[in-house]
Amino acid sequence: MDLIVIKSPREQELMRKAGRITAEARHLAGTMVRPGISTLEIDTAVRKFIKSHGGTPSFLHYEGFPKSVCISVNEVVIHGIPSARQILREGDIVSIDVGAYVNGYHGDCAATYPCGKIDLEAQRLINVTRQSFWKGIEMARKGKRISDISHAVQQHVESNGFGVVREFVGHGVGRNMHEAPEVPNFGPAGHGPRLIPGLTIAVEPMVTAGDYEVEVLPDRWTTVTVDRSLAAHYENTILITEDGPEVLTVTGDGAYD
Repeated sequence: MDLIVIKSPREQELMRKAGRITAEARHLAGTMVRPGISTLEIDTAVRKFIKSHGGTPSFLHYEGFPKSVCISVNEVVIHGIPSARQILREGDIVSIDVGAYVNGYHGDCAATYPCGKIDLEAQRLINVTRQSFWKGIEMARKGKRISDISHAVQQHVESNGFGVVREFVGHGVGRNMHEAPEVPNFGPAGHGPRLIPGLTIAVEPMVTAGDYEVEVLPDRWTTVTVDRSLAAHYENTILITEDGPEVLTVTGDGAYD
């Protein structure tokens, strides 16, 4: 079993800085989502932004990933590869997953954005996915267990008629982008490691409009719903404190996307 790393007060402060830059990069990407723009243009802007703030994109060359941001459109759940050929269209929903490595620590966050006017069910999918994150971190308190978060996410998603991806999960984050423990978005409450102050985790519901089964395309990255239903993604890096969860991927003015 991998070791769970508890962050010292100094490390927590470094992670706040990494989280802020990551959240601001996510916000920048979200403001760029519009019909006619390529996903590569968004990727390029985010890479430049992170580097201009003294960071490095966490995803660039990570296990061979070729770009700086994961941009996943419509039925793509996660790990979409930005491309000059992929032009966003009115009605698309666009999931943007950003990581920034700053002063030895990673921030990791994601959100799904509408491209122009989208249909009501697509907007409901985005809303429920975001809400499920907040339902989950209501359980992110000292003495609770990881699966208390997982169960709260699943309950909210499935009570609204959507599916929760099983094959990919949230994770610890810190000096490494992926650390122990895993943070599933499904399962019964009362299981897994206890939550301890100083633990930093990325909670990231991945939600489908249809069946929860996914498949990875031949590029070995792009992950789509098997039934090609729409998917949405929402993620923040959080710190467990004595007083409850603190979201680290928050912009300098205190906003979340």
